[in-house]
Amino acid sequence: MENETLKKSGRTGIASDHAGYNIKTCLVEKLKEWGCEITDYGTDSGNSVDYPDFGHPLGNAIDNGECDCGIAICYSGNGIGMVLNRHRSVRAALCWNKDVAALARRHNDANVCVLPGHFITEDEAVEIVKLFFATSFDGGRHQRRIEKINSGVL
Repeated sequence: MENETLKKSGRTGIASDHAGYNIKTCLVEKLKEWGCEITDYGTDSGNSVDYPDFGHPLGNAIDNGECDCGIAICYSGNGIGMVLNRHRSVRAALCWNKDVAALARRHNDANVCVLPGHFITEDEAVEIVKLFFATSFDGGRHQRRIEKINSGVL
């Protein structure tokens, strides 16, 4: 049942900078084990790189409908999350524990789980991502709020 829920996450993109590379590699293996359709937008090593070079391709893929959701990792999670949230179709949420991941999905309909690679373990990342994908959006009053994100309505 758990794997079926994860498969329903759709086409998933993943991206990281050098600080998130090890967690990204771990998550790619897990997602493949779970039967998820995954596109890896890099980086491909632990060598120093700039997170926008990997966050923008993931954001573009979500904007263009090539990916339904994503996972992104950098040192604190903040930089790559800021890049992703520049994309109109992205609602990237910094998830440092399972409670935050569940709320990001339930209340914000987040479609990108952003992880702070320096502050969580690979095992924690796996559990956070698993819960992120297993949690549904509550809708209701939260839908109205989501609609206001890109509308400019105050």
